[in-house]
Amino acid sequence: MTHDQTDITGLLKAWGRGDQSALEQLTPMVYARLRTYARRYTRMERSGATLDGTGLVHEVYLRLIDGTRVEWRDRMHFFALTAQLMRRILIDAARARTAGKRGGKAKQMVQGSVADLDRIPNPDSEAAGLCALDDALEELTRIDPRRAKVIELRFFGGLSIEETAGVLDISAQSVMRDWRLARAWLARELRESPRGSHH
Repeated sequence: MTHDQTDITGLLKAWGRGDQSALEQLTPMVYARLRTYARRYTRMERSGATLDGTGLVHEVYLRLIDGTRVEWRDRMHFFALTAQLMRRILIDAARARTAGKRGGKAKQMVQGSVADLDRIPNPDSEAAGLCALDDALEELTRIDPRRAKVIELRFFGGLSIEETAGVLDISAQSVMRDWRLARAWLARELRESPRGSHH
């Protein structure tokens, strides 16, 4: 196990015990690696190959962590962190792509695969849709923070129903209900008020 793995494993355990300073140290370590994988994912999509959110986040996890020494609950903390960071990385890339762009094309993208929430959109080819989704998620966070978190964990983090339930400390049934209702709300929001030109 490398020195990095030891550090990350220890920081994860500390964060799991409530040490917020551990999160501050963890974030840049994970963020840099996640950016590398996000760039590779974008290149893969351009060449016709795809990698879903679960594959992306779990591959980062395996590269960064000694899985044998990290307990299930700590692993869930890691996935929660990577979900937040994946969202930030993809949205930042998407906003950079849409800077200065306006028009009807954004509306088409918003109503396409982004609203379906079945895979991570490519920030190059679906930038406007990603930005609109992020705006809608911010609105959902104000209305219903837990449902917004379910979307973030499952969509950007690739977590299963059970893993999401573990992170949020709620039942799998609650996650399934939140996921279904949040998806319906987001799809309606994106259809009715396309926000692809927002910054």
